[in-house]
Amino acid sequence: MKTLIKLIYIIFFTFFFNHVVFSNDKIKIGLLAPLTGEYSDIGKSIVNSVRLALNSIDNDRLEIILRDTKSNPDKTLIAAQDLSKNHNIKIIIGPVFYSSTKFLNELPDVIFLSFTNILENKHSNVISSGVNSISQINAIKKFQNIKGLEKTIFLIPDTSYKSEIEKAILETKIVLKNSFIYNTDPTLLTSQIEKITKYPQRKQNLLDEIKRIENSDEVNKDNILENLKKRDTMGNLNFDSVIIADFDENLKSVTTSLLYTDVSSKRVSYISLNQWFDKTLLKEKALQPMYFPSIDKKNYDDFVILYEENFKDTPNQISFLSYDLIGLIYYLVYKNDFVIDKKIFYKKNKFRGKIGIFEIDKNIITHNLSFYSVEKGEFKKIF
Repeated sequence: MKTLIKLIYIIFFTFFFNHVVFSNDKIKIGLLAPLTGEYSDIGKSIVNSVRLALNSIDNDRLEIILRDTKSNPDKTLIAAQDLSKNHNIKIIIGPVFYSSTKFLNELPDVIFLSFTNILENKHSNVISSGVNSISQINAIKKFQNIKGLEKTIFLIPDTSYKSEIEKAILETKIVLKNSFIYNTDPTLLTSQIEKITKYPQRKQNLLDEIKRIENSDEVNKDNILENLKKRDTMGNLNFDSVIIADFDENLKSVTTSLLYTDVSSKRVSYISLNQWFDKTLLKEKALQPMYFPSIDKKNYDDFVILYEENFKDTPNQISFLSYDLIGLIYYLVYKNDFVIDKKIFYKKNKFRGKIGIFEIDKNIITHNLSFYSVEKGEFKKIF
């Protein structure tokens, strides 16, 4: 507890002197976060999580030096230059946003562990450490095998991360029956889903069958017609599962359109990307069961409790990653005989963090994720 109090005292002075030292001058790690401006709450959460990580490791060889990025690419470069030139730092955690990495190639001898989950980095010295699309799709592949899904379609929103998803599909070699790009505009969405699911054809099949029975001499004609009129469509679907690469209200709009076209989660498996255990999904009974890859829920819940106990606040999701990154760097530096160089993120390595297993290879970080369902009003772990 004394150690944590000491760390709190040191962090307090960071905001006045823009410099923080957590321990003696042994292993220096830079930290770039938005401490001021629109995203200062994220920065504060990251700093607090780093404090918790340091307290957990409890090794005096670690020294963290913090700088404010102000969520600006120019300010980020200036802060990184200071860490590199004035403190001889070779590894920096951050920045948070992909846009802030814009000029970091000007420091080729420094490794940046960006919080972004975008893999399309233009700079070889910037490593994306977020839960990326490759990690998520690899987990979905495992789920496909477990459940015996052979005819999966992939719905991709026409947004800024469309190309990221498409590249991950190619990289992971996930087996798909088809993939579709859709417009997220609610006025266009349903008609697109109707076309993808062949709703008009299935609707017409039903109308034709009703007409056929009406003109037939079937023995149980009235009962058959009564049952047919309770249905919305007729005919099998040509897919057994659907992956929806969307979140929040957009995700719910897609599932609503699927339900409208008589494609319920009882007929096909609804699969989405990492939902960070969005509790609003628990109330959406119509879309359950829904499946998604994610971080380890128990570890995340434990982290949230620890954070709230120490700081009387709720942590940002990104800060959970910062907690693990301290441990990851310490582990790799330890394995490298406490020598900090660019090779430590190039060699093949694995690290078990709170999020899950980090896999490092050729300056790329992926995560071995868990898999969950939203079912009967609760999150259930599948693997």
